[in-house]
Amino acid sequence: MQHKQRISFGRVELIGDLHIPKECLGLVIFAHGSGSSRLSPRNRLVARILNERGMATLLVDLLMEEERDELKFDMKLLSERLERITKWAEENGETKLFPMAYFGASTGAAAALIAAAKMGNLIRAVVSRGGRPDLAGEYLAQVVSPTLLIVGELDTEVIGLNRKAFDLLQCVKEFEIVPGATHLFEETGCLERAAELACKWFERHFRGEE
Repeated sequence: MQHKQRISFGRVELIGDLHIPKECLGLVIFAHGSGSSRLSPRNRLVARILNERGMATLLVDLLMEEERDELKFDMKLLSERLERITKWAEENGETKLFPMAYFGASTGAAAALIAAAKMGNLIRAVVSRGGRPDLAGEYLAQVVSPTLLIVGELDTEVIGLNRKAFDLLQCVKEFEIVPGATHLFEETGCLERAAELACKWFERHFRGEE
């Protein structure tokens, strides 16, 4: 089952795409990067693979169209929007019984980690793909959700930033480098490899395996 959602609070209305497979392990909420959206073919490919493995996905634009240029690097605002979306999912009749996790890409990874730090044990797991977890700053040490950082082998600058962030995380954590991948994982098979790593991480923590 897939349909569009309108998530409103105050004067803000965010648009999301919710897909729920028949047998569902949990819900993965996506936090996109600054230059991306819920329509990103990369995020949609990852979402499809998660759906095929029995996980629901919610792809939401954290900013309204008129906000995208001005606020795309406002981590505080983006993480607060992600918290609002999470609370909506907690109350929504179709999703309220599902355990929840975050999948963040690029700057969206920082928003996911800040929100996870604030939401505590409600968030079962976090995956960052080609992310900037370093932008989560002081919140990194507060994250309790098991966190997987995935970076492309050829994305050398971001590897360094991820290693520094990884050292600051105090939760269950793993660091994976995808061979041959650049920042956007555009090389043949690289995005699928990242999606497979994410699937296994979410499956493990939705099921409560350590």
